[in-house]
Amino acid sequence: MNRFPNKVTNLHADDLHLTQLGQLCGSNQLFRDRYEVLRVIGRGGFGVTFLAKNAILPGNPLCVIKQLCPKTTNPKSWERARVRFEKEATILGQLGSHSQIPMLVDYFEMNGEFYLVQEYVRGCTIAREVRRHGVRSEAAVKQFLREILPVLQYVHNHRVIHRDIKPHNILRCEEDGRLVLIDFGAVKEELVQAVEGNGQKTASTNFVGTMGFAPPEQFALRPVYGSDIYALGVTCLYLLTGKAPLDFEYEATTGEIAWQNGVDVSEHFALVLNKMIKMSLKDRFKSTQDVMWALGMESYLPGLSSCLATTKLKGENSSSSEGDNKEHHSPFVRTADQIRALRAKLNAKKVQRRYNSSLLHSGSLG
Repeated sequence: MNRFPNKVTNLHADDLHLTQLGQLCGSNQLFRDRYEVLRVIGRGGFGVTFLAKNAILPGNPLCVIKQLCPKTTNPKSWERARVRFEKEATILGQLGSHSQIPMLVDYFEMNGEFYLVQEYVRGCTIAREVRRHGVRSEAAVKQFLREILPVLQYVHNHRVIHRDIKPHNILRCEEDGRLVLIDFGAVKEELVQAVEGNGQKTASTNFVGTMGFAPPEQFALRPVYGSDIYALGVTCLYLLTGKAPLDFEYEATTGEIAWQNGVDVSEHFALVLNKMIKMSLKDRFKSTQDVMWALGMESYLPGLSSCLATTKLKGENSSSSEGDNKEHHSPFVRTADQIRALRAKLNAKKVQRRYNSSLLHSGSLG
């Protein structure tokens, strides 16, 4: 029977030993008569993650126990949190039927805290891969997108927004090399919303995500499917450069990430990445299908590119009327327009670099 406990733990790093899992960590005692808690593998504002093994199953398989701690002493808030937790855990259980999402083994409430038990995927995060082996080529990043986009499409088809896509939350499985998406922020956000049920939502108490990877609407507590696309685009920039998002410069007028200097990618892929990381939702890809379609367009570019006019034809509409009719153009025409604009921008940058180089050279000669 579920009931609100007399004492609820507000978990911090300094009092980890006060929790039951913290006390069992490294001992021979079993949690719930089956889990041997081995060590802490992660901690954050919402709780702690432990590596454990199931002592009663054949082979003693490893698993991950996530202890989520809603910070409330209000019985009604706690009951809302319990209902939300069970709802979100059920959804995570459905998602876990995908080979690239950890399977949910169990979930339960104990002493006012909530626990998720998931399969342990032995592997390395792509963040660690970059630190060990260096940045990726354009071809490797495209392959990464082809592998991860179908997983994200599967998640979105289940009406779930991940909310915390970043290099640390994507694993490369050691056994077969598949990419695995971990650490869904959805259940955390649902718990916070349940606890903050008085309607007083603030970014400091309710934001779920990671600075730099989360787009503006997520900070406004209005995440959409496109929010995950933005985070995935920023993850691609990390793979190409090894730079964290906050290490990039930003366009002063638009707030867009100024990433193209020093990154050698094709015009088409630069166009795709730019649209993934647009600050404005109306300019960003709306769905994973749109991103996959844009990536697939590359094979048609040689034929499409040869058909592009580099200047306006006589009698072509003015820029204002052209803008009015732009939304009625076919996808091929819109893509052609974007390619022209990107080429013009890249050419302008090349001319500016040559000009700056000539000034430096003439100055040194003088």
